[in-house]
Amino acid sequence: MSGRNTSEPPVLCSSDQLFLQPLWDRLRTREALTQSPVFPAVFSITTYLGLCLPFVALDLLCPWVPALRRYKIHANFWPTARLLLPCVGQTLYQHVVFVVPVTLLHWARGPALLPSEAPELRQLLCHVVGCLLLFDAEFFVWHVLHHKVPWLYRTFHKKHHENSPSFALATQYMGVWELFSLGFFDMLNVVLLGCHPLTVLVFHVLNIWLSVEDHSGYDFPWSTHRLVPFGWYGGVAHHDLHHSQFNCNFAPYFTHWDRLWGTLRSAQAK
Repeated sequence: MSGRNTSEPPVLCSSDQLFLQPLWDRLRTREALTQSPVFPAVFSITTYLGLCLPFVALDLLCPWVPALRRYKIHANFWPTARLLLPCVGQTLYQHVVFVVPVTLLHWARGPALLPSEAPELRQLLCHVVGCLLLFDAEFFVWHVLHHKVPWLYRTFHKKHHENSPSFALATQYMGVWELFSLGFFDMLNVVLLGCHPLTVLVFHVLNIWLSVEDHSGYDFPWSTHRLVPFGWYGGVAHHDLHHSQFNCNFAPYFTHWDRLWGTLRSAQAK
């Protein structure tokens, strides 16, 4: 496996590490895949499309299953192929033309060696929450600037607001500058916190899921904002209000920055 010394000493794990060590050992046996130069781009696009598919299926069922409409923010809206296909095309185009070359350049510096030990569960959870909080703060500042400065909005962010009401596959319907800004914040935070590679994967999947959920247009009883107490998390209705009114709810996930900035607007969840 990539020339790894098979006589390396056994790994001594804490009780917290034992919970994740079997999963990490399994991933390490696929090191040829995870260390591939195109793995980050393939992982990103497959995770994104895979998390969008359930909502796409719901949108296809909505015209025929009226009971589903009670969970939609906009009960009489569902995206057509004319809206869905450009979003898929934009996402694939940007990953092939821009993301893959960047990952190849990063890989050319030399693949990183994977640690033999899994992270402790408490460390993984703390780092994931820390990455989400940092990302939330960074994107809040970026987002406010790109709404308050007309040139930035017209040049870089307006494309993302072309689909209103929003839907899952419109999550990454954005320009290259915005895509790379979000990717930069993603990678900066895992480096700042010194995250384990397994933590990085978990954070990326969770970050993509939360973003897709926010744009999905569906407010379920198990949606994230209903699971986080005290109104700390905005959720899909919160973000949908941003797409319809433009001047509120700039933070992607949590509500504290909008509350401090005076841009928080409550959305009455269904």
